[in-house]
Amino acid sequence: MAACICRPSKASSPRKPCGLSAVGWRPSVLPIKGVRLLSALAALGALVLATPQPQAAEGDGGITAQPGTLRIAVYNDYPPYSYNGKGIDVDLAQAVAKELGLKADIAWFNADEDMNDDLRNMVWKGHYLGNRPGDLMMHVPYDERLAKANSQVRIFAPYTVETIAVARDPQRIPKKVVGSAAVALEVFTREKIGVELTTLSDAFLLSALNGRLREQVVHYKSVPLAVKGMQAGEVAAVMGPRAELEAALKTLDTPSRFQLDAVKMPELKVDNWALGMAVKSDNAKLAETVSHALSKLQKEGEVKRIFANYGITLQLPGE
Repeated sequence: MAACICRPSKASSPRKPCGLSAVGWRPSVLPIKGVRLLSALAALGALVLATPQPQAAEGDGGITAQPGTLRIAVYNDYPPYSYNGKGIDVDLAQAVAKELGLKADIAWFNADEDMNDDLRNMVWKGHYLGNRPGDLMMHVPYDERLAKANSQVRIFAPYTVETIAVARDPQRIPKKVVGSAAVALEVFTREKIGVELTTLSDAFLLSALNGRLREQVVHYKSVPLAVKGMQAGEVAAVMGPRAELEAALKTLDTPSRFQLDAVKMPELKVDNWALGMAVKSDNAKLAETVSHALSKLQKEGEVKRIFANYGITLQLPGE
């Protein structure tokens, strides 16, 4: 299971710093979305997926809180995964529910301070304001340390791998951001680069080259806003999760004007992480049943089709 990376965070910061809260996860790198990611990172691990079992029969054998319905938690405002009533996670959740013969009840929620909070609120306990948790939560970093820190949940079924990438204006940044940090990032001692606030990319760039890039890093509330800033010439490049960058670039009038490349630097210890699902730790049957359904959808090409529908590159765990 890879180290936690990132996913959405509070409303004020749609993505948590990279880390266990999906900062990148939209998750975060700090104890926040992207940040969380960093804090939750540490060692890439490997959770053992539950052995696939037959799909749920009529009723569902008590594996869901409400018979006949699979309540699935997804993040609010997190394109391309879950936003405006749609997204990769939403479509995949609905496909899994259909495969199990259950009705999908999509439970939208705002990211909290970190991934631990999100798992508590939307999987094993519920929010203090009264929001009912889901039977299943999407977009959970498939991370060993995160799993150990949250014994009340079972993290399983990784369905994609997110990677850190850079979208750039080739007129200003002609070369890919690869090699040692001293070489790859040297151009940003002169050119500005945008990032989403409190994410893995943010934390990395602020500390890179002994802090020499701090004045060149421009903060935005979201990846889409950072990409719009690049289109307006405010920055020459944007660093962030590849899927979010791909989705944001597609909203521009001239997306072909920009290049998108994976970031490869030895100093960036965590440049990719798997995303999976989570259920209560004592609901092994649901985890097994969902794993079986996901495996079938993957073999039939449905997962690949869902990603393709949003124009997003699907990278499978282990590839």
